[in-house]
Amino acid sequence: MSLFRKHFYRKAQDRLVEISEHVYAFDCCFSCDVMGDDEYKLYLDGIVAQLHDHYPDASFMVCNFRAGYQRSRISTLLSQYRMWVMDYPNQQGSVPLLPLQVISQFLISSESWLGQQNVMLMHCERGSLPLLDFMLSALLLYIDRYHGDQKTLELAYNQGSMELLRHASSLNPRPSQLRYLQYISTSSEWPSSEAPLLLDCLILKGLSHFEWRRDWRPSLRVFGQDPKARACTCRSSILLFSTPKTDHMYQQEECILVMLDIQCRVQGDVVLEFVNLSDNLVCEEMIFRIMFHTAFVRGNVLKVRRTMMDILWDAKDEFPKELEAEVSAPDNVSEIEAFSEELEKMEAVKETRMKKAKGAVSLTHSKQSS
Repeated sequence: MSLFRKHFYRKAQDRLVEISEHVYAFDCCFSCDVMGDDEYKLYLDGIVAQLHDHYPDASFMVCNFRAGYQRSRISTLLSQYRMWVMDYPNQQGSVPLLPLQVISQFLISSESWLGQQNVMLMHCERGSLPLLDFMLSALLLYIDRYHGDQKTLELAYNQGSMELLRHASSLNPRPSQLRYLQYISTSSEWPSSEAPLLLDCLILKGLSHFEWRRDWRPSLRVFGQDPKARACTCRSSILLFSTPKTDHMYQQEECILVMLDIQCRVQGDVVLEFVNLSDNLVCEEMIFRIMFHTAFVRGNVLKVRRTMMDILWDAKDEFPKELEAEVSAPDNVSEIEAFSEELEKMEAVKETRMKKAKGAVSLTHSKQSS
């Protein structure tokens, strides 16, 4: 951790890495060693004792980033010390980050907490290290303790082993995380509301430049917030759209420019997954992932170069510099939404009429039988 300590380290307590003044991370998060329950309890007991000794009048808040929604082990153990533990479930899988709304709330509450001279402790469970690295970077940038999105994120990533990072995700999430750090750095310009978009199509340029693949059977998945969920809740991501599977194979000469139709309404945080299907249309090869927020799409077009795509950890040199993805969205979203709502109403009326007709037929049939 020498590089991290060179920039951030100040008289850290034992078993803790001091990120900034009154901000610490548990050193176990950056280690491949796995502690049993008894060893872990002793580990936390020692940390709590020295923190109370060093900060006798301070209050402590622990931010824990984890997978799943079950009660965390650290929450159970620290509750006896009256330490406030905030759990942030990592959605895992296709979503490499927390929703931007949750990130914003975390940053605002953290700044307020630290402003009262309290102590903040950062912890993550196995599989959530990339998320911890991002949240540490976001906090340092937000409270102006450090500057430079990419440099700050790289310093955080250098603390954990590559083994831990690979265990957490097969794809390198840093490009999408950098995009969100850029959102945070322009927080004063954030729109007051999440702008909806109707994703029209994905245009891919440069597939023909891949040396290790000549023919393509591309497929796209779109993940986003459930439109039926309540807006005031922390909505989890669901699969909103998936390209219909087809036997059509794009030959190399057809891959100079490939357009995939989407026609999917999204709002807020969105994840695009681009895969290549095998001949049996079941097995697939992950090519890249892009996470973005609709409020920051300018001019109804999102252009993403190769360097800003989440790809496999060691695949950077295998991707051609010509690769570019462009997501387009039409201007008249409100008109399209109104048209969609009208269609839904018509379908609802049609369904109601069909149910009434079926009920009438059943009633007639029962009378005839009697």
